[in-house]
Amino acid sequence: MFRLINHWADQRQMLPKALHTLCNTVRDFWVAEESGEVVGCCGLRIYTEDLAEVCSLAVAPGKQGRGIGQSLVKCCHGEARAMGIRRVFALTYQVAFFERLGYRIVDMDSLPEKVWRDCVNCPFLDNCNETAMIRELGA
Repeated sequence: MFRLINHWADQRQMLPKALHTLCNTVRDFWVAEESGEVVGCCGLRIYTEDLAEVCSLAVAPGKQGRGIGQSLVKCCHGEARAMGIRRVFALTYQVAFFERLGYRIVDMDSLPEKVWRDCVNCPFLDNCNETAMIRELGA
């Protein structure tokens, strides 16, 4: 997961993750494997009893376009539903991907939980170019 996430961070497609951060949050992640190799990962980070973030979605180069990312996000949706969470959001550069999964663009100001927990410490706070997207989960 560490290499996969930071590969895409090096490409400026997501924020990097420190190894200790991943070790502390590994239980928040779903992982896709092929022949014992991690080919995708995606996390679900809980913010409130009603709101969670689909985060750190990464699929290995050469493995994209095969439904791995979609399957991982759907696993996060299922987990959120099981906990009674009704809304999930993502900050992303891949707007079309999340739109296909039922997300819509929202203003970052509509996610104060994210801004005050994470964004205030981000080096890109004043120059954030990720798109905030949200999806309502059905029962």
